[in-house]
This record gives sequence, structure tokens and C-alpha cells, in this order.
Amino acid sequence: MSNVSHTRGDISGHPDASEMRARHDRVVSGGGRSTALADAPLFLLGLYCAVSPWVLHFSASQPDLVTHNLVIGIAIAVLALCFTAMPERMTGMSLAICALGAWLIVSTWIVGSSPDMGVILNNVIVGGLAVVLGAVCAGVAVKNKKE
Repeated sequence: MSNVSHTRGDISGHPDASEMRARHDRVVSGGGRSTALADAPLFLLGLYCAVSPWVLHFSASQPDLVTHNLVIGIAIAVLALCFTAMPERMTGMSLAICALGAWLIVSTWIVGSSPDMGVILNNVIVGGLAVVLGAVCAGVAVKNKKE
């Protein structure tokens, strides 16, 4: 019977050894995926914000807020997709999510005309979640840069 067991050899002679080692270190340490915790919730939050005028049926009574929520929701969703696609480049943009969330809260009274309680609660809750998730992304990014 022949010996078919493979022994581990030293790969330091491999032409791509340094690149493979660097890739392994990136994967093990997270490699910029510091905001992975909030990518999916941010994306879903942006989608909900974009469709909320039709979900809550205020598209007829608040036409200005319809366009506003659609644009803000798309912006949040696109930023979340960018966090997923290029996390090492997008961690600084997590504060933009906080700003969009804060704007979403106050814009209910600025953009809207006599919004009812459902519209107010919707934008305050969605904006508050955007601020919290953006702050989580920013905090984790700052923590990872210090390490």
C-alpha cells in the first residue's frame, strides 16, 4: 500500500506567499468590514424610507414628503450598498447616515405641510434608527482605526 498522506510543507518559496499571507491577515482581522453589523439594517431602513409614503398612505396628502422620503431612502440604501461593496473606503461616510437621519426627523415639519401623527412617527422613528445605525458604524470604525 502506498503512502497517500500529504505532509505540510513550507510555502515560503511560493511566488504568491506574501500576498496570500496579507489576504489571510485581512480576512482574519476583518479587513475593513467594521460596519458589517449595520449594512443590512441600513439597506432595509433606506428601502422602507423610500416606500413609506405608499405603505402609510400619505402620498396624496403630503406630496412634498413623498419625493423627500423617496430621495432620502434611496440615499440611505445606496450608502448601505457602498458600505457592503467598499467598506474600507466608506467608513468615513457613516456620519453622513447620522446627518440624513437627523434631517429626516426635522424635515417632517420643514418639508411637510401639517403632517399627521402617523407621518411624524414614521419619519422620527426611521430618522432615529438611521442616526443610531450611523453612530454604530462610526463608533466601530473609530475603534478599529485605533487598534
